[in-house]
Amino acid sequence: MKNFQTISRFLSLVLRHKPHELGIVLDQNGWADVPELLQKMQQKGFDINLEILQTIVANNNKQRFKLNSDASKIRANQGHSVAVDVELVEQLPPQVLYHGTAINNLESIKKNGLISQTRLYVHLSSNQTSALAVGQRHGKAVVLTIRAAEMQQDGYIFYLSENQVWLSQSVPAQYIEFV
Repeated sequence: MKNFQTISRFLSLVLRHKPHELGIVLDQNGWADVPELLQKMQQKGFDINLEILQTIVANNNKQRFKLNSDASKIRANQGHSVAVDVELVEQLPPQVLYHGTAINNLESIKKNGLISQTRLYVHLSSNQTSALAVGQRHGKAVVLTIRAAEMQQDGYIFYLSENQVWLSQSVPAQYIEFV
């Protein structure tokens, strides 16, 4: 039996980046049909049922997934590289937000700012601890401070995902404090 972490990682891949890996289709808002998802995951060798899926959704430490009210549909809360509209609502950001990255990315960020690259949005944290954890996944980490309120005043839009990740389409270098 594949453990919950393996299943969660695969769900993240399928619901955020590669639904075709499982042969499913996400609707325009990123929702996948749960019975179809479970059937196709079982065909791929995953020991999963609705109860296991609900446990994974409820206990995912990053709260990456959401089930609709009757558990017939599931989607990732954010982090997509496929074009979906997860129905984000514009939010006023705090004064500052944080972005964790590898130290070897600094020169590019100083030149180009933060760009979403393969994802739909740049991911930002409301605290340095979370940002540092993200940055450490990519090498020796550094935490950048983003003057979010100033960006918002200048017309940039921010969203807060259901799992409390701040999102923006880009962060120009002039709004980043490099320590």
